[in-house]
Amino acid sequence: MQYFQKMKGFSSSPPAPGIQEISWSWLGAFLGIATVSLIHYNLLEQTDLIMVIGSFGASAVLIYGAIRSPLAQPRNLLGGHILSAIIGVFCYQTFQGEMWLAASLAVATAIGVMHATKTLHPPGGATALIAVLGGEKVHELGYLYVLVPVASGALLMLVVALLINNIPKTRKYPEFWL
Repeated sequence: MQYFQKMKGFSSSPPAPGIQEISWSWLGAFLGIATVSLIHYNLLEQTDLIMVIGSFGASAVLIYGAIRSPLAQPRNLLGGHILSAIIGVFCYQTFQGEMWLAASLAVATAIGVMHATKTLHPPGGATALIAVLGGEKVHELGYLYVLVPVASGALLMLVVALLINNIPKTRKYPEFWL
């Protein structure tokens, strides 16, 4: 019975953000995703490279909408994505004959490594999984996937976060670097 009691929660919901906070979050997310999307669709479309991956949408929620979260800080954004991408590519290349195993090992190992390196960034789990399940275009990239789209895309989104999140006096980003 005590086990189920823990599922009731222990506090009330936090207050809703104001319209100004929502607006800045929206603007940052729009510009961050627009930056990587413009490069993807206007510069890389004729190549085998990609710049937009699904996990960047989740990163946008953190680095533009939850800027004080430890999970949204530059170390976590960059380290979480890059380490998870390396792990995901390794797991795909090593266990591609057993995709269920490659996918499971990629996500679980990414979480463990992010914890151990203090780079926990939830979208990193998706970045590892995309390396395994991402299809032929992602698989053909091999370890280049770590650089383009992962590291370069996350870095571009970080630059936008630094610029946009520090415009209003009520916002400050980052909370810490290392």
